[in-house]
Amino acid sequence: MNTTDFLNIAAAICPDKAAIVFEDKRYTFSQLNERVNRLANALLTLGVKKGDRVAFLQVNCNQCVETYFAVAKMGGIYLPLNFRAKEKELTYMLNTAEATVLIAGERYVSMIQAIRPELHSLKHLVSIEKPHPDMHFYEDLIKKASPEEVVAAIDDNDTTILMYTAGTTGFPKGVMLAHNSFSIYVLENVSPPDPENDERNILTVPLYHVAGIQAMMAAIYGARTLVMERQFEPEEWMTLVEREKANRAMMVPTMLKQLLDHPNFKKHNLKSLKVITYGAAPMPLPVIRKALEEFPGVSFINAFGQTETASTITALGPEDHVLTGTPEEREKKLKRLASIGKPMSDIQMKVIDQETGKTLGPNEVGEILARGPRVMSGYWKDEEKTKKTIDKDGWVHTGDIGYVDDDGYYFLAGRSSDIIIRAGENISPEELENAIREFPKVEDVAVIGVPDETWGEEPRAVVILKKGIPKSKAVEDEIMEHCRQTLASFKRPRTVVFVDDLPRNPMGKLIKREIREKYGKP
Repeated sequence: MNTTDFLNIAAAICPDKAAIVFEDKRYTFSQLNERVNRLANALLTLGVKKGDRVAFLQVNCNQCVETYFAVAKMGGIYLPLNFRAKEKELTYMLNTAEATVLIAGERYVSMIQAIRPELHSLKHLVSIEKPHPDMHFYEDLIKKASPEEVVAAIDDNDTTILMYTAGTTGFPKGVMLAHNSFSIYVLENVSPPDPENDERNILTVPLYHVAGIQAMMAAIYGARTLVMERQFEPEEWMTLVEREKANRAMMVPTMLKQLLDHPNFKKHNLKSLKVITYGAAPMPLPVIRKALEEFPGVSFINAFGQTETASTITALGPEDHVLTGTPEEREKKLKRLASIGKPMSDIQMKVIDQETGKTLGPNEVGEILARGPRVMSGYWKDEEKTKKTIDKDGWVHTGDIGYVDDDGYYFLAGRSSDIIIRAGENISPEELENAIREFPKVEDVAVIGVPDETWGEEPRAVVILKKGIPKSKAVEDEIMEHCRQTLASFKRPRTVVFVDDLPRNPMGKLIKREIREKYGKP
């Protein structure tokens, strides 16, 4: 099955059910399918052919969903662009992908028009909110086009999405994801459409990210109502959940923390929530523990994956979030809350020594590898990087450092580029960050390596203190002592820097490159 079937099936079984709720607009699955067909026919009229790349640049909106399925139905390749990208990055992505059409939101029109002379393959610009000279208007294209179903010869292994990763060095890489990359996961893990089922998903994770795309496809296939928020804002999120009685949510750790810390959190009725899936960045233990207390009866799922693995490859299920049993069992489950869970049924995983390639045993730290039918087919027009990431046996080298315990649960220890090597000893920044976040005076922390003539590298903690806690040498000493008591001596930070904020990407991941540039000098 390819992903275009998701919408066709949902529209056939649940035509009158609400598919999308976005601000003042509501579309049933039948209406959504018609708009998708009209847009697909409009793109065909513009000369878009099978395999052509159609780019989309806008925050979350109903047009994101419509454009993906329209492009997929005609056999094209959807190119979701990071709406925070700058002119140089956008030019690079659009040119390397050789996009022929770009659909853009109002806030990006002037920027796109400024770089248009440099966009060599671009033939058509489409504005979403209002008409502009020398641009097609989205709603006009839909109104004038045929509502007839668009059918193309699509193989399940055809690329359906070209998704650029956020590059830590240099420019981002284009990840080629096939229909199978999503359909295998969705068919295995999502219940098919049921007119009697009234599930409602609130979606605020950006749809240029693989986690957002997976959540969107799961909702469409399952005929769940998608309640969409342009960008996450805690008060608006809680209001939407309360008003629309949302049952499911996909969140990143920073979103969950902002909710729990919000002064109006207790004022909203969020009891409709039944499932909260989180992922895309490490979840601090204090945050998930507080969430479990504040959302009694909610099933929590930690879903882990990468752009290169297309969708979730490991999961820590609801049963692992129930902290019951003997003291020993509770302690074990508490530790597992820091894990990314176990591999999905169709995924193989292992940990290897990066230097020798040898498979490591339980609790031995190395690089995590994954293999399965859903992983990317490669990087767009970059065989060299593809071969470095996917070996001859089909294993994807994730770049994540971690280990698997005796019971098959995987734990992350950081990115291979972030590991601190002090006198030959590997120090996981993530392990140290988790320990420091447990200290009651710390709000947030990033750990980086600082060059040292004697030791090679020394760990440095860049710390945000909680409100009202003064920055002082005494607090620095307290943090050091806390680390001495909870970690091996060589792992503790040798210096602490107090800051007011830390850079994170939209998915909540610390941007270590920026932190090292600013605070990484000896």
